[in-house]
Amino acid sequence: MLTGVWPWIWFNLFVLVLLALDLGIFHRKSHAVSTKEALIWSAVWISLALVFNAGVYLVSGGEVALQFLTGYLVEKSLSVDNIFVFVLLFSYFKVPNAYQHRVLFWGIIGALLMRGILIVAGSVLIEQFHWIIYVFGAFLIFTGIKMGVQKEADVHPENNPLVKCAHRLVPVSNDFVRDRFIVKRAGKIMITPLLLVLLVIETSDLLFAVDSIPAIFAVTTDPFIVYTSNVFAILGLRSLYFVFANIIHKFYFLQAGLAVILCFVGLKMVISSFYHVPTGLSLLVIALVLAVAIIASIIRARRRREEQTPVKAEEEESVH
Repeated sequence: MLTGVWPWIWFNLFVLVLLALDLGIFHRKSHAVSTKEALIWSAVWISLALVFNAGVYLVSGGEVALQFLTGYLVEKSLSVDNIFVFVLLFSYFKVPNAYQHRVLFWGIIGALLMRGILIVAGSVLIEQFHWIIYVFGAFLIFTGIKMGVQKEADVHPENNPLVKCAHRLVPVSNDFVRDRFIVKRAGKIMITPLLLVLLVIETSDLLFAVDSIPAIFAVTTDPFIVYTSNVFAILGLRSLYFVFANIIHKFYFLQAGLAVILCFVGLKMVISSFYHVPTGLSLLVIALVLAVAIIASIIRARRRREEQTPVKAEEEESVH
């Protein structure tokens, strides 16, 4: 097991170095992230997570390494919901492509801090009050059922409490000022719409964290494994967004798949006192659910495209 304070110190230093390299060197200048660049960065973040997983295997053994991998896959899959919201928010605020990476970068910094606090709080609660794991499980089942039956919800950033508070406290510029969050005009400090987007993203992620963090506690109660698997999944969220931003709407059954995963991990927590679901089996179930949801979505998109092709051909013939 990875115990003591040093693994936490070294890991967080490692993350800080990665973030400094990301913003200070590779993305120092704001630019529109291409799909190719996003795919490369996605491969980098996933590779780093797998290398870390190999290190966990060497230090703590196969069971702990499997827990990390399962927790990472759970968080990675649930983070897809964040991408749906990012797409809607950037569209609502009409954020230029060149500035989106900067917003997501600082959004993820905030997300890491908030999730670190929630993970510590969750670990303390489970250690002091073991029965709360059943509450987490029941909540995840409820959330999974709700996600499975609800239709796609609209995003209304103007109703966000932080956005309303920002409008009351400080003036907001009507336009973007490059990639800046705060500007000074006519001697007055103003915030830009980019900061409003960041505020909404932070509050949205807090709501998502309430679902995803208890889900990882269903895999392991080791706070270091919960934290590191969560961090690696969040670090790769930006590049994942730029990979899927334009095609996420085609994954029709993905939300249903995520709902099944939430219900599964919730059920695992509820029955934990009677039956321990092996970590390997959990990983297999989660991977299969994701694979089925993705494959079914691809097949549906292909069939819809094939159905639309004859209609377009008939319309063209009627025009001629």
